Amino acid sequence: MKKIVIYTDGACSGNPGPGGWGAVLLYGEHRKEISGAEKETTNQRMELTAVIEALKALKREGLDVTVYTDSAYIVNAFKENWIERWQQNGWKNSQKKEVANKDLWQELWHLMQKNRVKIEKVKGHAGDELNEYCDQLARNAILKLKQEK
Repeated sequence: MKKIVIYTDGACSGNPGPGGWGAVLLYGEHRKEISGAEKETTNQRMELTAVIEALKALKREGLDVTVYTDSAYIVNAFKENWIERWQQNGWKNSQKKEVANKDLWQELWHLMQKNRVKIEKVKGHAGDELNEYCDQLARNAILKLKQEK
């Protein structure tokens, strides 16, 4: 079984404000780096976008994928079963309001069905080399976006 490891991170310059995301995909000795930015967004959206874009970058389905993120928002959605409850409640949260970033959560859920995906927490800004690298990819994407103005 092919095992893929993905590290992701998102960043924002202001929240909301210009945002960036970065991801590193690892398979054996292969490594792929991807990143991007948006003019007006939030940190949460960039964290989600990083995972979504990384899963979109996979060329096959049926893979064992482990995603490492420092986003408690994403980790808790799966570890605490928020996402299942949101779906059962018509994408409403516990306050009966529409789930924030519903469009991205739905896209992420759809992409996750194509593979066996595990979401794991990594402590942010704590020296994890690949997490720090993804943070730099995200910040560089923001800088590039600002320079294009």
